[in-house]
Amino acid sequence: MKSASPISSPCVLICAIEPTSGHCYGCGRTRDEIAGWTRLSEDQRVELMRDLPARVAKLERRPRRVTKRARLKGQQPRRDVLDLGSGS
Repeated sequence: MKSASPISSPCVLICAIEPTSGHCYGCGRTRDEIAGWTRLSEDQRVELMRDLPARVAKLERRPRRVTKRARLKGQQPRRDVLDLGSGS
C-alpha cells in the first residue's frame, strides 16, 4: 500500500487576515484559498505558492502587540489600541 505524500503548504502559523486585501499576514493566501487548499492539485498549489511572496511583501504589517510584561519592565511604552504609531 502506497502511503500518502504530505501536502505542500505555505503556512507559517501566523494566521491573521489583513482586512484591506483579504490576504493572510503569514502566508498570503485568501480565506477561500486556505479553505480549499486540500482540494487543489499539487501543481495548482505550487503555482499559487509562486505568487504568495509578492502578496505578503505588499501587506501593511500590523503593529506588534505590547505585552503587559514588557510594559512592566519598561521596555515598551503603553500604546492605545487605536494609536497605530502616528509617529508622535
